[in-house]
Amino acid sequence: MKTALAFPALMLATALAACQAPPPPTTAEIEAAAMHARQAGDKQAERRVRAWAGKGWPVAERELALVYQSRPERRADALRLFEQAARAGDTEAAFEMGQMLRPGAPGQAWSWYRMAAKRQHARAALMLGLLAANGEGVARNPAEAARWLAVASELGNAHAMFLLYNAYREGRGVEQDVDKGLALLEESAHHDYPPAIQELAMTVQADDALRAGHLLKEATEHRHNNWNRF
Repeated sequence: MKTALAFPALMLATALAACQAPPPPTTAEIEAAAMHARQAGDKQAERRVRAWAGKGWPVAERELALVYQSRPERRADALRLFEQAARAGDTEAAFEMGQMLRPGAPGQAWSWYRMAAKRQHARAALMLGLLAANGEGVARNPAEAARWLAVASELGNAHAMFLLYNAYREGRGVEQDVDKGLALLEESAHHDYPPAIQELAMTVQADDALRAGHLLKEATEHRHNNWNRF
């Protein structure tokens, strides 16, 4: 009889404990803790991220990998965590996996960039365009480069727009189309990409000196920006 009564009580206690358990952290909370661990060397924040990653949460795995990324002795751990997170669907982890592999193994990086690009990651598509254009890790292929630059451009990457403008202007990997190239140049400049602003200024100088002057001034003002965001 006591056993029969104890079982419902145990179930009730378990349910109450579950109700009282703190909710899982949000993506923003995990990213904030990891950023504090990276920038301030906060060991307590790092332990929290490590605990979350231990639960198999992809965002936490990616963020812990970012903490480890700058530590040569933890490179293997960073790669493992990035791979786990990427295979679980974390797009940024797939991109970062490519970034880590590119210097020594660009051929391996290609597959991770491709995974991220297929999930609409603009910088990953840009990297595929650069690798194909330069023959880095894969055979040099201007048409493949232009294809991925087009994907990145459609996703709003200003650097890719500028490179694709040059491709259309020169007929490199695509059929030469000056008008389409100029449209891409305008769009890249509209996104405040300094080389595009400067190039556009030189392009319009003969017909519109006033606009060219404004563009050159704007390009100068933007040169302090971190171009990696493009």
